[in-house]
Amino acid sequence: MASVEERLAALEAQVARLVGDRAEAHPETEVTPEDVFWALDGLKRRLPADGAGAVLYTGTVRTGDRNYDWQYGATVDDLLDDDWSAQAGTLTALAHPVRLRLLREILGGRHGTAELADLDGLGTTGQLHHHLRQLAAAGWLRSSARGRYDIPPERVVPLLAILTAARR
Repeated sequence: MASVEERLAALEAQVARLVGDRAEAHPETEVTPEDVFWALDGLKRRLPADGAGAVLYTGTVRTGDRNYDWQYGATVDDLLDDDWSAQAGTLTALAHPVRLRLLREILGGRHGTAELADLDGLGTTGQLHHHLRQLAAAGWLRSSARGRYDIPPERVVPLLAILTAARR
């Protein structure tokens, strides 16, 4: 397990990259230290002073002709009171490289099982359908028509937030 110093250094490096990315994307706008945690600062203003805190994730995603805007938050008290084991199936569905690739391909515009079956490395058609069923059962996919799949709009940003959290 990484030491606190290593984790802090990694976090500082990530924030520096994010600030740099923002400055490059909007060179006309000077990035100040107050801008770094703008979402966190907004969340803190909305919380009661005596609470344990909260978690917020938000995102705006454009893929092809689709746009997804999403925001969700929960208090720490509510999260700690939840039965975490109830989320195991949803998370387990993501714990397979083929399923993650399928989600990436579908988000990238390949929606039909025929398009997906043409990709290398996904296994047999039976295996493909097994993985698609697993993702659909966990709520990560929805069948929009026979043999066509989409990621439900309300799951796009959460999926990308999970993947962001999993990065090292």
